[in-house]
Amino acid sequence: MPPLHVPGSSTPRKFYHLVLFHVHPFWIQVLYFLLISVLGFLMLRVLPMKSSSVPRPSALDLLFTSVSATTVSSMIAVEMESFSNAQLLLMTLLMLLGGEVFTSMLGLHFTCTKLRNKRETPHNNLHGNSLEQSRRRHRPMEMEAQAAAVQMELAGFNKDGHGDFASMARLLMFIVLGYILVVHIAGYALILIYLSVVGSARAVLVRKRISLSTFSVFTVVSSFANCGFVPTNEGMVSFKSFPGMLLLVMPHILLGNTLFPIFLRLSITALERVTRWRDLCELLRDRGPGGGPAAAAAAAAIGYDHLLPGPRTWFLALTVAVFLAVQLVLYCAMEWGSGGLGGLNAFQKLVAAVFMSVNSRHSGEMVVDLATVSSAVVVLYVLMMYLPPYTTFLPVAVEDDQQQQNEAQPHDNSTSKSSTSISIWHNLLMSPLSCLTIFIVVICITERRQIARDPINFSVLNIVVEVISAYGNVGFSTGYSCSRQVTPGGGCCKDAWVSLSGKWSVEGKLTLMAIMFYGRLKKFSMLGGQAWRLN
Repeated sequence: MPPLHVPGSSTPRKFYHLVLFHVHPFWIQVLYFLLISVLGFLMLRVLPMKSSSVPRPSALDLLFTSVSATTVSSMIAVEMESFSNAQLLLMTLLMLLGGEVFTSMLGLHFTCTKLRNKRETPHNNLHGNSLEQSRRRHRPMEMEAQAAAVQMELAGFNKDGHGDFASMARLLMFIVLGYILVVHIAGYALILIYLSVVGSARAVLVRKRISLSTFSVFTVVSSFANCGFVPTNEGMVSFKSFPGMLLLVMPHILLGNTLFPIFLRLSITALERVTRWRDLCELLRDRGPGGGPAAAAAAAAIGYDHLLPGPRTWFLALTVAVFLAVQLVLYCAMEWGSGGLGGLNAFQKLVAAVFMSVNSRHSGEMVVDLATVSSAVVVLYVLMMYLPPYTTFLPVAVEDDQQQQNEAQPHDNSTSKSSTSISIWHNLLMSPLSCLTIFIVVICITERRQIARDPINFSVLNIVVEVISAYGNVGFSTGYSCSRQVTPGGGCCKDAWVSLSGKWSVEGKLTLMAIMFYGRLKKFSMLGGQAWRLN
């Protein structure tokens, strides 16, 4: 029998569709982040450093930096001021490509392609037994398309576009793209204007030989992607006496993470009122159980995790505000008179306290050395870093996305078998807390000699902070200080503006890189550990 041939197809297109339709999204994202990390590492090695007189970092430290930028973790193994302007711009690109909002936009592109393919599949002109084999091969795809069609009919969709889920996904993709462009362009312009107007803030960068434009674009991209890298060695500590700069940076941290679903919903509402795509925008805005069968069908077809149901969106905003308030109150109560805020007036202290509270979820830019902060505040920060960005207190029942998708799927034997295999796989997975415990134990083993020799810098609490920070892709670190050594190492110890993990062994750094990847892909393991019963 002659091989199946689809007119107009090519080998790259076949491979693209093979990956898109037959490879689990987890493996696609693993390949994406690994590829970008490796390419970023190679480019960092090729590009010259800022000064040729400074010893070039090791290959492992450059790989660690590339992984940290791609996974938006901001764990520092090389002082930031060692990088040249070209390397800083490369890291800016890595942070942009690794940011959650940007990767979600790529996911919408894949969703749009899948929906278009499902819509066109019944019209493919294949012959004889080849047609039947192709139908059998793509039967799950066809059944999903039929389920979506049923939902469209129940919702009263017509055939001219209002039920076109591919168009809805495409519209949502352009809304997210516009959101990214507006936030970045506005942030870049505002920071550049601030540096041009405030001479003392500009002098900090001039003294460090950092380009104003590079600093502006780097900081905006890093803050929006929630990476936490800053071109200066000491991070935002240099600007803790400039509340205007901190107030410009903070909104980008929130807009790119915990408050993204709220402002995405507001953007869709605004677009609904001023454009001709009102029906599509209304379905996107009213997705979920409160929006009727049409909105539920759209939500199940598009499956965009950041487009939350209306009630949960507003409870998310309330939860974020409560978390910020709790951190702010505790920080002010414990640290108001501390040395970290020394020399600042009351307003500057308040802005710095808010800045630290905002960055604990999940950016990691600091204006105070975390090693000088009280243990009570550090433990609270560990909890904040562990919580996923959309953690929400829901006092009322809100139907989740998984239930919507189950309702939109046809109930046949093949689907039930697939669901059973997925549930078994989830039951075999360990919970995130169990995995983190294992990682902490591994790090304590790999760094056991330094723990014994330098117990203050390498305390278990500091290691826990480093591991949870890498898992949450935050970047908070207690750092390393020669002054905290129990037994001074003489002249061989040299302070450096790096994370505590920058002083770890090769095995410890490799383990932390694995934790960064695990944290960046944690959404695939959130259902792990459900087979355990503790009561």
